[in-house]
Amino acid sequence: MEETTIARIEELKEIAREVRFRIVDMVYQAQSGHCGGSLSATDIVTALYFEIMKINPSAPDWQDRDRFILSKGHACPVQYAALGLKGYFPLDELATLRKLRSRLQGHPVAGKLPGIEVTTGSLGIGFCEGIGLGLDAKLRKQDWRVWIVLGDGELNEGAVWEAAQAGSKFHLDNVTAVVDRNRLQNDGFCDDVMPMGPVAEKFRAFGWETWEIDGHNMSEVVRTLQAARQVRGKPTCIVARTVKGKGVSFMENVRDWHGKAPNSEQYKQAVQELRGGRA
Repeated sequence: MEETTIARIEELKEIAREVRFRIVDMVYQAQSGHCGGSLSATDIVTALYFEIMKINPSAPDWQDRDRFILSKGHACPVQYAALGLKGYFPLDELATLRKLRSRLQGHPVAGKLPGIEVTTGSLGIGFCEGIGLGLDAKLRKQDWRVWIVLGDGELNEGAVWEAAQAGSKFHLDNVTAVVDRNRLQNDGFCDDVMPMGPVAEKFRAFGWETWEIDGHNMSEVVRTLQAARQVRGKPTCIVARTVKGKGVSFMENVRDWHGKAPNSEQYKQAVQELRGGRA
């Protein structure tokens, strides 16, 4: 396994900063969308798209590509930003988020935009689809991988645990789930809405190789994603401790920013923090 250099980690941090700007910008332009959970997942998604996954933007349907599933589909601005910056479609299309006839719908829709593998949004379903894709690859003896990002509020869905059990039963070592553990969901703190207890231990009990990491430490994120690729015989789960709204001071750890667009003054402050004032 080739180690990612310190210089490359710094490059990935800069890409993540740009992804965060694009998230805030497109939600501001749309005056609709989800900043908080998109920003918390940014470092994870950046590492996957720009360092880890086997993908080809010029051939989005390449058979041997890795599959990425954003199971917490409401956080699609982070995926759209990554896809745009990676070259799957023109960057100026990001400004069409949630607009009539846009390919950038409020949740990812398969068949509308290159790089979107499955339609997600109904929580828990994307994770189930990912398990199905992993099993499909195994049955066809293909060596591509499935990478799934879930929200921790999403773990309240019973279907997640049914699918986790299936992943273990079928020894899906080609599936890695990353839990964006920002501890907030639409209705409040996860532990108040429905406590899930020790999430990593739960996945271990279901037979998954599991790590707990700082989801904003790019070096740790990349290193753990690389380690997940080396596991054989069981699926892998990374529980990433994150901050909802990460990168924009007034959004951090504030429930209201689950699904809310900034006004013009808030947008200016966010741009200042993320880009030093460069629009």
